[in-house]
Amino acid sequence: MTSPPFSAPLPTSGVVHAAAADAGAAAHVDRDTCAAAHADRDVVVGVLAVQGDVREHIATITSLGGRAVPVRRASELAGIDGLIIPGGESTTIDKLTRTFGLAEPLRDLITNGLPVYGSCAGMIMLSDVIADPATDRDGNPQQTLGGLDLVVRRNAFGRQRESFEIDLAFANLVTTGDAAAEDRVRAVFIRAPWVEKVGEGVEVLAQVPAAQTPQPGPAAGPGSSPGGSASGGPVGGGTDLAPVARIVAVRSGNLLATSFHPEVTGERRVHELFIRMIRGEA
Repeated sequence: MTSPPFSAPLPTSGVVHAAAADAGAAAHVDRDTCAAAHADRDVVVGVLAVQGDVREHIATITSLGGRAVPVRRASELAGIDGLIIPGGESTTIDKLTRTFGLAEPLRDLITNGLPVYGSCAGMIMLSDVIADPATDRDGNPQQTLGGLDLVVRRNAFGRQRESFEIDLAFANLVTTGDAAAEDRVRAVFIRAPWVEKVGEGVEVLAQVPAAQTPQPGPAAGPGSSPGGSASGGPVGGGTDLAPVARIVAVRSGNLLATSFHPEVTGERRVHELFIRMIRGEA
């Protein structure tokens, strides 16, 4: 996954491991109570800042009246109402979240209901299964944080030179600024994944039409951690010769994910949807 260049400063001190338990406990609260509290103040959205296009997400949240903060340590998770996992390199984000003690606290928060939005590499990080995981030198497959009952395929739309933009119909948006709810979303795909299978509890929000997708790839293979395989039938898997529509935006409960980068085009309605999810309004 490749995104607009950004190198977030990395942690320079040891992670406070006790913060993992604190962060998980902080998320295990009544969601209705949280929604009422969020309605009375600006939401605080953390942006995972180990790698990726962090600044663009921070700028978008800020433009919508929220407060965005970079998250590089487990101790910084305690004060947030929601989290964004930005686009970047999913293998690098995986490695760094584990190296700096963020992976387990994040899994706990996701399990306990923290709203999380993942764009591009962030979608991969939220998926339960990767159809084609990268492996390290020892042959170990990359890991995900999980939470979304689906199978994704990395770099599914092609390499860097196959990057493209398209206007997509996107469900459940609201009018934001000059953009009406029904207006199409300008989506930028940069070495982007697509969704090959979804579970029953996953809502499809947007698809790339069949006429504008590459030829289908092989069926999803064995998945990577954590969690089991996604349920439901294949979406674009198998050996069909005809192109099929590709799922590129999904929601399941408090989790939202897109294959593309709304933050790089000035498109704010996806982030507005996420803020409304945090406030319990969507």
